[in-house]
Amino acid sequence: MTTPSPGEPGSPACVTLGLRPSFGFGDRIGLATPGHVEAMRRGGAGIEPIFPQQSIREMARTGRNPLRVLDDALDGMRQACWTGRTGADADHLKAPQDVDATAAVGFTFFTIDPSDHVDARADDYDEATLRAKFAAVAGEVGWIDRYRGKSLMLATGTAVVLDEQACLRAAVKYGRALNHALSLAVHIRRVQEEAGRDYEIELSVDETEQPTTLAEHYIIADLCLGRGMKLISLAPRYIGDFEKGVDYTGDVAALERSLADHAAIAELLGPYKLSLHSGSDKLSMYPALARTTRGRFHVKTAGTSYLEALRVVARHDAALFRRIVDFARGHYDKDKATYHVSAALRSVPPASEVADATELERQYLELWPEVPRGRGFTRPGRQILHCTFGSVLTDPELGPAVRQVLEGHLDTYTEVLADHFGRHLEALRVGL
Repeated sequence: MTTPSPGEPGSPACVTLGLRPSFGFGDRIGLATPGHVEAMRRGGAGIEPIFPQQSIREMARTGRNPLRVLDDALDGMRQACWTGRTGADADHLKAPQDVDATAAVGFTFFTIDPSDHVDARADDYDEATLRAKFAAVAGEVGWIDRYRGKSLMLATGTAVVLDEQACLRAAVKYGRALNHALSLAVHIRRVQEEAGRDYEIELSVDETEQPTTLAEHYIIADLCLGRGMKLISLAPRYIGDFEKGVDYTGDVAALERSLADHAAIAELLGPYKLSLHSGSDKLSMYPALARTTRGRFHVKTAGTSYLEALRVVARHDAALFRRIVDFARGHYDKDKATYHVSAALRSVPPASEVADATELERQYLELWPEVPRGRGFTRPGRQILHCTFGSVLTDPELGPAVRQVLEGHLDTYTEVLADHFGRHLEALRVGL
């Protein structure tokens, strides 16, 4: 199949979405879009969807490619009679060849991920080590004097002080990453302009242990915009924990104050949107995100649609779900290496110890914790299943079996997705 032209009558359109509030639906199997569409119809008023969304890493783990991802989403939109707009997110791009592969088939939203070039230990360096590290990158970072000694007052009343320490740490932590991101942005611009296609860029700097400081946010965004990056959204590392497969863990009131400061920088320099990665299931902080950004947000989800697919399996083929649980437990310790999770196998029983099928579904797919939100969670089963999606879907027996169950029960899959994402979208709309 070939991707239809966005101008073709009755065909879905992949376009740029600008500063409108937006929500990204990841689909790792290729059958979720009708459910995503139904969720938008039920609770997405005022929010723009991105139905085609997948990272290069996810494609590698599922054996898919950019054309397949885009085609599956467009097919699902047509099946669900969605003729409205959608963005198309080429997620977590790290190299020019990633850009080439996704641009060639019609992606419009390019998420740059320079995390391989971030010095993740920079926040812990003492004075002497920090200066030695800066000396090693000084020849590649020429912007220190532009910011050193500068300070500004945000509309929130918070002062951002760019003293020497803050500037040195930003240069060591992000200097090479910014160079890489700027280079990739130039490549995106060239590829898209040569093809006569519009585009927008998101920059992800969230994959660090320590939160992005206001000084770092200001320097990163100011440099990117000053160098001509077509920045529509930025994903900092926010305070608190954003683990996969569970709700936000942290003080939501403190997060809201911090989000307001980050949003003030985005308004001052851009405007551009604040983006939330690992956004799946973080419903407790969605109203704060929408409220503080005044609707200039993008939320990115992915793994939660896969977990809802497994819910369909659990309800229609309990024996297969038990096999998947055991298989996932056997692959979890290896597969979790690239994810921010804290679940341990010992915290949830193997399938053989849970006789009741409904209880097994609860142990491994229940979303909400048994302790108050913001203080932890007691459902590690979701994280075990989340991290092992690639191993399951590429297994020669389990992958086709999961797809067969979904294809036989598409109505169930659509309904559970519509309910699940309907709650996500409604929580965001509370803050609009």
